[in-house]
Amino acid sequence: MDKIFEQLDSVLIRYDEVQEQMSDPEVINDTKRYMALSKEEGSLRDVVAAYKRYKELVQDIADSDEILRESKDPDMTEMAKEEIKADEEEKAELEENIKIMMLPKDPNDDKNIIMEIRGAAGGDEASLFAADLLNMYSRYAERQGWQTEIIDESPTEVGGYKEVVVMITGDNVYSKLKYENGAHRVQRVPATESAGRVHTSTATVGVMPEYEKVDLELDPKDIRTDVYRSSGAGGQHINKTSSAVRMTHLPTGIVVAMQDQRSQQQNRVKAMQILTARVYDYYESQNESEYAAKRKTAVGSGDRSERIRTYNYPQNRVTDHRIGLSLNKLDRIMNGELDDIIAALVLHDQTAKLEQLAND
Repeated sequence: MDKIFEQLDSVLIRYDEVQEQMSDPEVINDTKRYMALSKEEGSLRDVVAAYKRYKELVQDIADSDEILRESKDPDMTEMAKEEIKADEEEKAELEENIKIMMLPKDPNDDKNIIMEIRGAAGGDEASLFAADLLNMYSRYAERQGWQTEIIDESPTEVGGYKEVVVMITGDNVYSKLKYENGAHRVQRVPATESAGRVHTSTATVGVMPEYEKVDLELDPKDIRTDVYRSSGAGGQHINKTSSAVRMTHLPTGIVVAMQDQRSQQQNRVKAMQILTARVYDYYESQNESEYAAKRKTAVGSGDRSERIRTYNYPQNRVTDHRIGLSLNKLDRIMNGELDDIIAALVLHDQTAKLEQLAND
């Protein structure tokens, strides 16, 4: 904890500085600067409150120890012992909480996300499972007070998706959904199966933070843009004009095609949004792979082809293979009740980081 305490003293000093700056009229009139300081103040508030309480407890324990040493009154001595016991318990709990609060933050945790869900192995059944996953995440987002918007989709004739891209916006979306990256497997009897046999199908989920220009500026020279006529459903309007857009990022070969919006300009905006996220994700994945090669990394950084979770319908069970967690409430989970799984993944991640911190 000694190293952490050194950091905490610096955090206290910085917190006081931020509060002082926020009361400066010049800063108050500078909306951008004030908002940045307000965000920083909010990110420090909990750990500062916890550390101040920790220091109070250390002082209280010292005061009670002094009473034990000097008092001849049995009642005072007994009371001091009880206070020390209660304070030590709270102090130990606070220490653990402070350690977690002081873990290095993922800079993307407060970002919105672009989620890509693709039907993989299993044909029509895989596409239906992709639709079920979309519904699960949409319901979870609704419970969190987030907003969802489908920005690209390739529906199948059976009512599923070959691929669907959805943007989820709100508070700390990436921090909770980053662990969903990977291959999801379903075991159930398909609606088209007359013999009642259980089939296994898969869908893949990709979770990318939404990046702004300040995070990543793509060089226009690196992007080839082609326009063409939209195809598929949409009536006369969709086929009359060259409103569809295909963007190719030449250095990585990443391609995004967008035709869902009504105008070419709208398609350009959406395509650039997805392209930026995919390119940044590509580079981040490379960095993460290098990092993982040096350290045995934790949850959320596995390859997308790796099976992370199984949804077993006959047994109403969901199993997350990364942490060995099985829950017999698949029906509720598919209805968006993901809190237990996500909380377990966050805890696993924090525990691994704390162990790494202790070993450094």
